[in-house]
Amino acid sequence: MRYSKGWGAVLIIILLLLLDQTLKIWIKTHMQLHESIEITPWFYLYFTENPGMAFGIEVIGKLFLSLFRIVAVLFIGYYLYRLVKENYKFGFIACISLVFAGAVGNIIDSVFYGVIFDHSFGQLATFMPEGGGYASWLHGKVVDMFYFPLIETVFPDWVPIWGGQEFVFFRPIFNLADSAICVGVFLLLLFYRHTLSASLSKEEK
Repeated sequence: MRYSKGWGAVLIIILLLLLDQTLKIWIKTHMQLHESIEITPWFYLYFTENPGMAFGIEVIGKLFLSLFRIVAVLFIGYYLYRLVKENYKFGFIACISLVFAGAVGNIIDSVFYGVIFDHSFGQLATFMPEGGGYASWLHGKVVDMFYFPLIETVFPDWVPIWGGQEFVFFRPIFNLADSAICVGVFLLLLFYRHTLSASLSKEEK
């Protein structure tokens, strides 16, 4: 049973990484930066690059962020290994696997994309360009593409501060790796909050 849970976690991670990287590479090599493809009126593939954290948040320096991500992934990977070894419920292991796969997916962009692709400003990026990539190791930008403008309107003029301004819900642009992290965390908090607390307390001991 323990081994089947381990292989299940590996399968989740591999499938998510393949889907995430395949989509990102397709976007990078078939679309220019800020180009969009309308799938439905409320769903677009919109190519943007994120130098910061999930959903385009920028807080700290790129190099520090990349190194922090790597350390965090190593911790999550070790934690996942312990969960499988100690035969935790597969649902809990699957949630941690989603978070791990999402974190690794974005780390791949940060570590490698600046070196293996050239820039996407006004052109389609080239894989392994002769002149070199657009950045050095650990300074790559994360490719984002999912945009869901479910509501697009303008605030009435009588609304304080925001009157007359455009309002879009949902504005953030994200990728499959971000989605995996969010879904994993949401399911953990919804179904496995106590299991998570107990397992982390056990790790601290």
